[in-house]
Amino acid sequence: MSTTQNYAFRLKPGADLKKSIQEFINEHHLKAGWMVTCVGSLTQYQLRMANQPDISKESGHFEIVSLNGTLSENGSHLHMSVSDSTGKTIGGHLMEGCIVYTTAEIVIQSDASMVFKREKDGTTPWDELQIETKK
Repeated sequence: MSTTQNYAFRLKPGADLKKSIQEFINEHHLKAGWMVTCVGSLTQYQLRMANQPDISKESGHFEIVSLNGTLSENGSHLHMSVSDSTGKTIGGHLMEGCIVYTTAEIVIQSDASMVFKREKDGTTPWDELQIETKK
């Protein structure tokens, strides 16, 4: 018997992409999920680049080129790429403040046989993915 569940939903103009995804995860009590796909557009992005403390942000019109990562009510980790009207693309760690322009169409899967947590494990200074399997 499959323990995998599929979810699909749409965010409307003005929604904060990261906050809205996490609210959905929390409302559905997802313990171990992953982003299957997200297409849409933004009027503002906020991304944190690799190994950088500051957030890069810009306003305008941007297409969501990709959004992927792990999802859990115990902590999610998402990376996103966006492109501008010339096709210039930028990507990084998804931060709050990415505002939906026309739509964000999202498909998520989860597996009830696992639990994702984010904890320090001594290999890096950051909270990293820890995977537990339910018995």
